[in-house]
Amino acid sequence: MKLEKIESPIQNKVLHAYRHNETFLHKYFDYGNEDSSYKQRVKELKERDFKRTELANVIREFMTPFGLSSTANKHIDDLMRDDAVTVVGGQQAGVLTGPLYSVHKAITVIMHAKEQRETLGIPVIPVFWVAGEDHDLHEINHVYSEVNGQVIKEQIQDKFVMKLMASDAQFERDKMVDFVKGIFEKFGETSHTEKCLTEVLEAIDKEMTFTGFFVRLMNGFFADEGLLFIDAAYGPLRTLESEYFCKLIQASGDIASSIVETEKQFQFDGFGIPIDAQEDATNLFYVHETGRMLLSRRDGEFVNDSVGIQFTEEKLLEIAKNQPTFLSNNVASRPLMQELVFPVLAFIGGAGELAYWAVLKNAFHHLGLKMPIFVPRMSITLVSRQTEKVLRENSLTVEEVMGGAATNEKIAYLEKLRDDNFIEEINKMEEKLAMEYERLSEWFGQEEKMMNELLQQNLSYHAKQFNYLKHKYEDTLYMKHEVAIRKFDKMASELFPNGQLQERIYHPYVYLNQYGPSLIKDLLALPLENDGSHYVIYL
Repeated sequence: MKLEKIESPIQNKVLHAYRHNETFLHKYFDYGNEDSSYKQRVKELKERDFKRTELANVIREFMTPFGLSSTANKHIDDLMRDDAVTVVGGQQAGVLTGPLYSVHKAITVIMHAKEQRETLGIPVIPVFWVAGEDHDLHEINHVYSEVNGQVIKEQIQDKFVMKLMASDAQFERDKMVDFVKGIFEKFGETSHTEKCLTEVLEAIDKEMTFTGFFVRLMNGFFADEGLLFIDAAYGPLRTLESEYFCKLIQASGDIASSIVETEKQFQFDGFGIPIDAQEDATNLFYVHETGRMLLSRRDGEFVNDSVGIQFTEEKLLEIAKNQPTFLSNNVASRPLMQELVFPVLAFIGGAGELAYWAVLKNAFHHLGLKMPIFVPRMSITLVSRQTEKVLRENSLTVEEVMGGAATNEKIAYLEKLRDDNFIEEINKMEEKLAMEYERLSEWFGQEEKMMNELLQQNLSYHAKQFNYLKHKYEDTLYMKHEVAIRKFDKMASELFPNGQLQERIYHPYVYLNQYGPSLIKDLLALPLENDGSHYVIYL
């Protein structure tokens, strides 16, 4: 493998401000991402109480069905120590683990935890918080494939109840098996296909939900690293969170107001509206029989008019104490709940997460908490050997392809192949015919309106035929040199599919099928530094 650092082709204003603007950093965050912050954060966490033993037991119980490595077991034991802290990242439970950035985020969590463990000399445990409570199944029920240089979206053909949480949504195994087999067929057979496909099919056989499927695959990738997984929708975790739900309910008004005010300032500073916060928000869902329903505050009560839910604060607190599985966090309250549950040294997130975390500082403060250190995840593009060869042959760089060079090179290549004499002859014929029609039109004169209209119709017909000839020539040229031309399309669709970073489109099995299951370990062994660069990794 060969490493290369480049400037990311997609610049994010919030991420740039976080890395380079001290005023922005201190305005919206409690800590910067520097060595002194970690020591301060550890000191702060030591002064707080956590349900460490209960949390360790919940994680062990959750992970046992997926398989617990000796390293994971040790990390769970370490979590019970008073001086232990965590590095946390999270993601939705996508099919085939979802886009590559889920893997990149897990790699960042693991590497950052190792680095801080060595620096601080205390247990620093990597944790992956799965957003199994999310109900936006349309965001996770599909993958993208590259077919003949084109990016194709493929969605599992299954029906799910709207607003059902990912951890409750059960897929039909036969449909998921057919879906996955279809995806692998498009890859083409390699020496790794059978092993990769078998592992995925075994995961489908053992799981029935998107969350279970996701965790089983991800745990397989990272078991040796001891990455701990927990599902936000896991019942025993909700029970542990009971008293924290009470805090969120009681402070919901202050939390909502603080987010609204901070978001107004955030927008004024030119960074947009990441949450679209509302004054009446509770930032909590009630898990109703019809699905996950967002609660609002009105006249001292907690309501959702669409399904007729109406609770007094006393009643909702009673639910939090006795039936916490009926409650669920949203994008704003999940970081707060995470902070209450885990001793979070640092949170690993992407640019989108950074934006909504930026408006939560005062919400943390209303609960008597400080924000953890926010660490942007690493951003990576993988380059297959075939694509590296095409880059070399055309003297192109990955940066140039991301800037549109592949399309330009394809056009230039076609121009070289095109026989201009052929097109010129067609143009001459077209001009000559037009002149003959003009002569006929003059012969009839202005009085013969009907004949002149007929002549124009005929001329238009011939013009279409000439255009048809030109297009067919282009098609024939393309078909004749299809293999060479398609290399440009495949290069562009691999490195910058649909004008987006590869890690936001393709899932890891695109590359695991080519390079084997050990690819994840190989990536973990690389000397990656989370310094804000975009990594290009030649496989």
